[in-house]
Amino acid sequence: MKRLALLLGLGMSLNGFAAPMQWGDIRDGSLYLQADRPDTVTVSWVPAWQAEANEEHIYLLDGHGRLQGDRFIKASEVRGSQRWPLVPGAASYRLEIPGYSFRSYRIEHDDQTVALFSPAKVHFSVETRNGDELFFRVAPGERAVLNGKYHGGVNALQAQRVDDGQQLSLALTRHPAYWQFDQVALPVSDQAQVWRLRLQGSGKAAFWLDGTANLFAQNPQQLQPLREDPGQVRLTLHDKILGRTPDLGIALPNLMPPAASHAALDALKPAAASYYSYVDVVSKKAGFEDPVRQLYQSRFGIRQDITLLAGTGRQANLRADGQSSNGLDAWLAATRALDGRGTHYIGFADEPNLNYSSYEDYRAIFVSMARQVRSDPANAKAGVRIAMPATSRLVNGPFTRNAASKRGIDWARRMLSESADQVDALAWHEWMIRDLLATRVYRDSVRRAAELVGLDANGQPRKALLLDQTNLSSGSSLSPYDQETHYAALWWASVVINASQDGLLTMLNWFQAADEPPYAKGMARVSGDGRFELKPVGLAQQFIARHWLPQVLQLDNDAFEVDVLAMAGDEQRTLLGVNKSTRLQRVDLSSVRCPLDPAALSFFGVDNRARDAPFACKNGRVRFELPGQTLFALNWNAS
Repeated sequence: MKRLALLLGLGMSLNGFAAPMQWGDIRDGSLYLQADRPDTVTVSWVPAWQAEANEEHIYLLDGHGRLQGDRFIKASEVRGSQRWPLVPGAASYRLEIPGYSFRSYRIEHDDQTVALFSPAKVHFSVETRNGDELFFRVAPGERAVLNGKYHGGVNALQAQRVDDGQQLSLALTRHPAYWQFDQVALPVSDQAQVWRLRLQGSGKAAFWLDGTANLFAQNPQQLQPLREDPGQVRLTLHDKILGRTPDLGIALPNLMPPAASHAALDALKPAAASYYSYVDVVSKKAGFEDPVRQLYQSRFGIRQDITLLAGTGRQANLRADGQSSNGLDAWLAATRALDGRGTHYIGFADEPNLNYSSYEDYRAIFVSMARQVRSDPANAKAGVRIAMPATSRLVNGPFTRNAASKRGIDWARRMLSESADQVDALAWHEWMIRDLLATRVYRDSVRRAAELVGLDANGQPRKALLLDQTNLSSGSSLSPYDQETHYAALWWASVVINASQDGLLTMLNWFQAADEPPYAKGMARVSGDGRFELKPVGLAQQFIARHWLPQVLQLDNDAFEVDVLAMAGDEQRTLLGVNKSTRLQRVDLSSVRCPLDPAALSFFGVDNRARDAPFACKNGRVRFELPGQTLFALNWNAS
């Protein structure tokens, strides 16, 4: 935050007017604002990295969690500003800068408005200059821990207790793994403690608190408790069927899964899968992968999958040569041996917009391999379908230089214009949408993909849409706070609901099934004694799968912090939802027939366990109270 401290100083400026309070440069975090008189918050931004390749949103919520502002920032809008009014109230507004952001945001408001900043954990959240200061508060009896991670900028944190000057220093060192960081425990006291935090070094900074509120202020007087008032969720259910729900799946290894993993896979109930096939391996050892794919299909019932051709170690940059051709032939032969059961998509190379120098460079291998697949009608009879290459992200660009020329949607548009008859599906991967409030962009990306391929007379995409890999972070840029905790459960539920909302998506796959070094991003982990244990996201997927139905119903939802999907299957009806906030939400569902009988309401909360919950149904309305950070499923029979 180059201007993290007050630029004009606290109190009165030289001309006698109150000085504005300014924050910058924020890249990922929440700013809570509580005004006791009318105020205006001004947000401005400048490019940080590859801004011209990436659209963004920033959000303003009021003290009840209602959306007051959604500023869509076009990729071309690398610089700009937005002003929103703040109305006095006891509860705080929340201004959200969702990470990963490609812009640096600077915020200004009245210095009498209480402002508390909540930074991201592990991931860098701000850019600072040497010597910037903030304050934080530790309540009596709390066992607080100050954490930081070195991202090439800030290299040390210094904390000084205000009342007695006691100091603690935390050096931030370079670690071999992204998710590793440094921390120091703060002393426990029976009195409230206020600490001054000094950031040593300039550039990217990651600092946060555990064991106490993760909130920082620019002066001690602003360290006040946050107040979040209950929210209201109004839902209206319609009988209209919008389309199908996607097959939910996971990325599976092309190795025989050990017997110890079978129970975990059974619990996850994957209906789809993503595979890799390594052309340098199968071209030399045809049939190597056959038993694996056959087991996934016969034992676990996976009938829809996508395979990405690559080289050993997921080497993505394939060439139109004999090895690649032989590898594709081996995969086609293995697929024909599956006796035509299921649909098997094939993608030529992995994330070509990230790994190839240009569209033209990639197009040569696509044309060659598409011709090879189409040359034998037996391939189509066996369920083989060609997916446009699984690009790294769709609407926005990949994490590479010159990303504006490599946006997945642009490559897909060109391929459709040149080779539409060679394409059966549009596939893409989505990464780095880590913020719970930003997951609605998944709905937007599915809509944009459907618009690109066009809709048929029934309102369905003319080509299948496959979001075949997704996770909060790409590669190994992982945080244990968002991979190992209930946060991942909330995130996955929200992504599932948003991506499925319009009945347009065919496949949605989490990447990946189980942790494998250095990618600790599975739905399951392997314990020291070889047992496969479901992580919170895996337990959430188990809950989702238990309530998943085949069709999407139209549902109106006026809430921003609560996502809900309405589903149907014969006479069954289900509402699947998630409260992404910490506040209590009062849910009101209309256009139902009371009493709902039989019916059941289940919650899945921070303890990662499902439990029955009460609800009331009267005069065509269902009402219940939904705790913070909780998934829910309301099931009933419509007959």
